[in-house]
Amino acid sequence: MTPAPITAPPRGGRDLKSAVVVGVGLLAVALVGLVWLPWVLVTLLVALLLGGVSEVAAAVRGIGMDVPRPPLWIAAAALPLATWWGGVPALFLALLASLLAVCLWTAATRRRPTGQFILAGVFVVLWAPFLLSFGVALFAQPHGRMMVLCLLLMVVCNDTFGYAVGYRFGRTPIAPRISPKKSWEGLGGSLAGSVLVGVVAVPLLVGQPWWVGALLGVLTVAAATCGDFSESMVKRELGIKDMSSMLPGHGGIMDRLDSLVFAAPVAYTVMALPFT
Repeated sequence: MTPAPITAPPRGGRDLKSAVVVGVGLLAVALVGLVWLPWVLVTLLVALLLGGVSEVAAAVRGIGMDVPRPPLWIAAAALPLATWWGGVPALFLALLASLLAVCLWTAATRRRPTGQFILAGVFVVLWAPFLLSFGVALFAQPHGRMMVLCLLLMVVCNDTFGYAVGYRFGRTPIAPRISPKKSWEGLGGSLAGSVLVGVVAVPLLVGQPWWVGALLGVLTVAAATCGDFSESMVKRELGIKDMSSMLPGHGGIMDRLDSLVFAAPVAYTVMALPFT
């Protein structure tokens, strides 16, 4: 019998075929929600947040800490849905209720150490459900769907241009101990690409001045980079490469949402607040 050929592992340890299939599938669902049925996009976000807080809780438990899971699941659904129904005021009310739920759950279950348990829960609620809900808040604005599209375009441009330029010209790491692959050259590519796309997309899609697009491009790159570094630091502290394997070819859900988490409130601030 002829032995089966040995297949080389995918480059970078990733399954490229699975990554493409999962990525295209998520993009297709997002576009359906963005163009025709906004509730589909909100439902997708809730599903991703439920998975995201679950994988963070599991990763934290891997180092002997504990996280109040039921309050996190409540927050993952309540914050974006409250924002969808009532805007930013409802988001802050849902945030307060979620933080109260973390405290009450801790008291009811008598978890120890109490302070560590509560702080871990508060951190997860603020990290993902709260910040990402600002993307939902964009829907309530005039041209809200196009604002969400601009947000997604900026995040994609940050990743795409940063990877392309960094892969070809990257020589100087920004923070090698945190994220060795992030270079100053790649950051420059992210800035150039995001500003260029923002200057074109924001006036065309949203009807706001070109300088708003330029500002959005700069701040989105700064926020997305901070988000990426933040998750890298968390994973380094946890001693893991990926948050989980929930998304084949991509790693964990938070591995894909890290840039978007910090970029969502930035996009809301730049495009939706009155001074623009």
